[in-house]
Amino acid sequence: MHGPALSGWLLMLLCGVTGAYCLLRARSGAQGERGAAHAEAVMGFGMAAMAVPAALFTPPDRMWAVYAVVFGGAAVRALVGVRHGGHHLHHLVGSLAMVYMAVAMAPGAGQGVHGGHTAHAGAAGGIPLLTGVLLAYYALYVLRSAGRLIPADTAAGGSGVRGGGGSGKEDLAWGARPELAMACRLTMGLAMFAMLLTL
Repeated sequence: MHGPALSGWLLMLLCGVTGAYCLLRARSGAQGERGAAHAEAVMGFGMAAMAVPAALFTPPDRMWAVYAVVFGGAAVRALVGVRHGGHHLHHLVGSLAMVYMAVAMAPGAGQGVHGGHTAHAGAAGGIPLLTGVLLAYYALYVLRSAGRLIPADTAAGGSGVRGGGGSGKEDLAWGARPELAMACRLTMGLAMFAMLLTL
């Protein structure tokens, strides 16, 4: 079947490109933005690794534990930063969702986890209620992020993006463009939603 393999390739590509762009943002951003960009890069590359199609690479049985440790550490870091606001709360939810998906990948937790590693459409590896809550969160996050990318004032001849942009936008380096940062967050939200659907 081409569906699961194709979706795994697409998720791997999108998340890998998003992670690479987040690293570019980390080089050109302010100190506070660098930490968020690094966290988003870890998330993007981790999601890309989880979405690798089985035809390309079959991970060892214990790979779920590596994901759980990496994203558990990211969750602790985000928890420490939650009191400072910003995207830390979203990073916390995302890191915990990745730990949850990693545990669902564990042998015996069920088959059918992630489009890239789906060999058989077996039983779900996740807890339906928790999966539903995470799906609802990411659906709302994606809708909110997409709404912020819609030009704010196209009727009046302006060309801004809600939540960022403005005059001089053409002079910004690729790593400092707020609309690209929002597009990356939207991409990762969509990828997370797609990955959660496979549980």
